Amino acid sequence: MQGIIVTSGIANVATGEEGRRNELQLIDELASLTHISPENILPSSTGMIGPQLPVNTILQGMPAIVDQLSPEHFMQFAKGIITTDSAIKIESRTVGEATILATAKGAGMIEPNMATMLVYIFTDAIVPDANIDGMLHHSVNLSFNSMSIDTDTSTSDTVALLSSGIHSVDLDEFQNALDDVCVSLCRQIVAGAEGAKHTIEVVVENCATDEEAKRIGKSIINSPLVKTAIYGGDPNWGRIIMAIGKTPDINLDKGAIRISIGEYPIFEDGKEVTGNVEAIRQYLKSNNVITITVDMNSGHERHRVFGCDLTEEYIRINSYYTT
Repeated sequence: MQGIIVTSGIANVATGEEGRRNELQLIDELASLTHISPENILPSSTGMIGPQLPVNTILQGMPAIVDQLSPEHFMQFAKGIITTDSAIKIESRTVGEATILATAKGAGMIEPNMATMLVYIFTDAIVPDANIDGMLHHSVNLSFNSMSIDTDTSTSDTVALLSSGIHSVDLDEFQNALDDVCVSLCRQIVAGAEGAKHTIEVVVENCATDEEAKRIGKSIINSPLVKTAIYGGDPNWGRIIMAIGKTPDINLDKGAIRISIGEYPIFEDGKEVTGNVEAIRQYLKSNNVITITVDMNSGHERHRVFGCDLTEEYIRINSYYTT
């Protein structure tokens, strides 16, 4: 595998034909400088939507950047793609003699499929062409497509899996490792979300379908009232019931639902478990990762979604984003 990933801090979208010409001009120039086919250059972008790329500035800087290309510069690459991220996001796993190494950026305007996020996964494992796309889709559905920070999506997103094909691996083991890498990066993204103080993981189990469980979970983590309750340490389970109830086209029997926050049941048999309210309040105030479990008792499917709370800092960051 020989290729280059190119990222820009400007979202080269909503820029029309001029934007497309600018992109192709930069790819052609980089291909010439690196002696790599333009087809092996992967462009991606993030940032403000609409402005044209500063083509002349990028062209002037290309020769110096090309001179610095090195397999040793992965950490610089991981740092270079972040924008409002508070930290770099990396993860790795070994599978036999092979390695999976990945990095991601993303902190806001995220509810995939997909959103303002970039994820690059590299491996020296041999993954057949017939398998690689399906394996990546499986991992993405468990992770990035089961994540939301603020319900907003973007025109700029990338998840790429690139293999140099050196070491043979057991494909089932590789799939498990790829799943782990993607879930870990997903957790890092929501933990580093703009202004976030708490990560929220919602597990919806015993549901009629996997897709229904996912929609219920997304409804919970996307609710501003649930998010602010978690931020304030308020065990307001009524907001969770509300988020479940407003999810369209689901199999719903309120009397069958069981809700737990952390290890503590808060709603079952159609009523509040009053004895756990104070324990849940302390759980919310003393943990950065909050787990909500919803047992729908309507089937056998299970899905986990990832989100975060909503704070004043998120509003501050996004109130002055362009200024």
